[in-house]
Amino acid sequence: MALMELSARVEYALAALLELTNHLDSSDPLQIKHIALKQDIPYRYLEHIFNTLSRAGIVQGQRGMKGGYWLLRQPQKITLLDVFECFENSRMTEPTQVNLPLTRSIIRNAWQQADQSAKGVLQQLTLHDLSLQRLEQEESSPMYYI
Repeated sequence: MALMELSARVEYALAALLELTNHLDSSDPLQIKHIALKQDIPYRYLEHIFNTLSRAGIVQGQRGMKGGYWLLRQPQKITLLDVFECFENSRMTEPTQVNLPLTRSIIRNAWQQADQSAKGVLQQLTLHDLSLQRLEQEESSPMYYI
């Protein structure tokens, strides 16, 4: 079991944001239905994810027939921690309570240190970093033709 679980919401949000990252050169917003099909994410679930990302100031939406979403910041400025905290902020380790037995206080302090280390990694990684990793993987993967 992982110390910090990757929820479906965070994974789907990151996959959707990476699609927006690949769409930066376009003047048209990217439609949710396109992202849902490409990433195999349920459309209605993705709508809720984009509402949350919009409220957090990560994306901006445009309504209408040609509506969709854009990134509000450059991919280099959006960290994985930004996205994680949109959906999972309440799951982060709580501060140590006062008046705990010494042993439990030590255990909680260790968990807080692990939590801070995980946050540090997520703070250092950006959408741009993931986009570069994906590009490298795509370039190194052989193409199969039938």
